[in-house]
Amino acid sequence: MMRRRTRILLGLAIALAVIGGGYLFANERPLLVPVVTPEEDVAVRVYGLGTVEARIVSKVGFEVGAALTELAADNGDTVRKGRILARLDSAEQEAKVLRAKADLAAAEAGVGKSEAVIVRTKAVLAQREAANARQQELVGRSAISTQTAEEAQRDVNIAAADLAVAQSELDVGKARVADARAALAFETVQLEHHVLKAPFDAVVVERHSEAGTVVHAGDTIFTLMDPRTVWTLAYIDEERAGSLAIGQIAEIRLRSLPHEVFSGSVSRIGIESDRVNEERRVWITCDVCPPTAFLGEQAEVWITVAELPNALLVPETAIEGFNGHQGLVWAVRGGKLSKVPLLFGHRTEDARAEVESGLANGAEIVSAPVKGLTEGRLARATGGSEQ
Repeated sequence: MMRRRTRILLGLAIALAVIGGGYLFANERPLLVPVVTPEEDVAVRVYGLGTVEARIVSKVGFEVGAALTELAADNGDTVRKGRILARLDSAEQEAKVLRAKADLAAAEAGVGKSEAVIVRTKAVLAQREAANARQQELVGRSAISTQTAEEAQRDVNIAAADLAVAQSELDVGKARVADARAALAFETVQLEHHVLKAPFDAVVVERHSEAGTVVHAGDTIFTLMDPRTVWTLAYIDEERAGSLAIGQIAEIRLRSLPHEVFSGSVSRIGIESDRVNEERRVWITCDVCPPTAFLGEQAEVWITVAELPNALLVPETAIEGFNGHQGLVWAVRGGKLSKVPLLFGHRTEDARAEVESGLANGAEIVSAPVKGLTEGRLARATGGSEQ
């Protein structure tokens, strides 16, 4: 009985020893952890989703209203500046131009008549002035009566007044000519407004009306795009937009051409962000553009915001309490684990953050969460190198 009890106690002791040893082996043995390794020549890029747009897109139409009689362009056509795009029925306006021309001719004839009257009135005045001079000489010698001399002077005054009236009528006639010319110019311009011309070299995006339609002043007939102003509007998350700058290199991939990459650069950064989506608007001008641009087509954009000659990049999944600038990481130093607060800089498109400061010499950062990470535990780095 005694020996049996001894064997039971001995078995229990051995079992406890095995369990304790197993526990110590599982928890005190060096933990193998993956660590971050330094990298060279790292391009920091930010990603944005956007659409193909054009800086110059114009909705053009007539400044007057009438029936459309001709449409000389259609969707997709390339038109040169000054090319006729459409015409309106202009019969009524042509009649107004003819009437304005007639009014101008009448006004000019009136001026001619007034000039002839002035010539005649000047001749009459000169004749009466000569007669008056003779009469005044004779009255001085008492050859004629004073009354006769006074009548001669009166005739001179009347002739002078007639000349003044004729001059005034000439001035009025000239004013009528100026008014008639202005009216003719106005009616001519109105006639020209019945023809719609391309304001710049363009591609017709859309034709909004057809021949026979009665349009009003300001109605859109065509939407035109200047193909030289095609660019991509991209929306960048505000968390990643802090390093954006004019002139940065960009790559563009179109949804219709997923296997082609078009190079470009940042040409405009919006002053106002989208308050709902918390995104910044960025416009990228392409250096090498697709042969045909389709407005509104979806595009993916990668903008290179920095080039890092040497960098230590930590996956964001390995950073605790990360707020975009700082956080805690597990690090191996002297063979033991510890939590270390770090400051971070650039963030890459694959969700890694650049270590800026806070890492002690000889410490290595754990690159992924591993079961068993505890403060002070023995650890050994795998796949890493000392910094």
